[in-house]
Amino acid sequence: MDNISATFVLPQISIYMARLSVNINKIATLRNSRGGNNPDLIQVAKDCERFGAQGITVHPRPDERHIRYVDVAALKKIVTTEFNIEGNCEEKKFIELVLSNQPEQVTLVPDVLGQLTSNHGWDTIANRSYLTDMIGLFKAEGIRVSIFVDPDPRMVEGAALTGTDRIELYTEGYASHFHRDKEAAIAPYIAAAETAAAAGLGLNAGHDLDLHNLKYFAENIPGLLEVSIGHALITDALYYGLENTIQLYLRQLAG
Repeated sequence: MDNISATFVLPQISIYMARLSVNINKIATLRNSRGGNNPDLIQVAKDCERFGAQGITVHPRPDERHIRYVDVAALKKIVTTEFNIEGNCEEKKFIELVLSNQPEQVTLVPDVLGQLTSNHGWDTIANRSYLTDMIGLFKAEGIRVSIFVDPDPRMVEGAALTGTDRIELYTEGYASHFHRDKEAAIAPYIAAAETAAAAGLGLNAGHDLDLHNLKYFAENIPGLLEVSIGHALITDALYYGLENTIQLYLRQLAG
């Protein structure tokens, strides 16, 4: 972190700048570790928006180890930017949660029960019929749908056949190899992004993006609309403060 300036600097906003959605799961994890309501998840969401975040993301899981289902309903009442709910649509409770709260976007992630964190995208070819049905269900309610995919042009092409509005590229592979060879690390993501553009799909990205690798990613991925960042951003906020950290992330996206 010593290479990152902690000086508060307002980003030069571009109309083409990808949007920053802050994933607040880690705030809920901290709250749940002691019980009670400290930190206050709802206040943190409000503050993230006030400090410049253009969206709030949550990823509730069946064990409610971080975001609780009641949190989603409470957040729906106060989020004024884009509300994005991530999760596994194979869980009936998740489907009901999304339909009852009507977020601007739902991101479908192929998690398994008890999974620590998301670690792979959908096989959009093998699951085409299932995803088509699920996507149709949410879109019929006016909810934009994004599905989590690996940076594989075949999976992107498969996603286009499901009727999804967007895909979210799983960026852990990029983040893991960025410091070793950033050009090689980003190459499959550029190919996937170009395939998405050709197929008419909107493009989101997320997982392990941070202050070191985000700028290069945003500058080189064509058509990037939105990034969802949680763990790294909340960790950085311990050092720089939440307001300054959000501004630092926006600065990376602004170029």
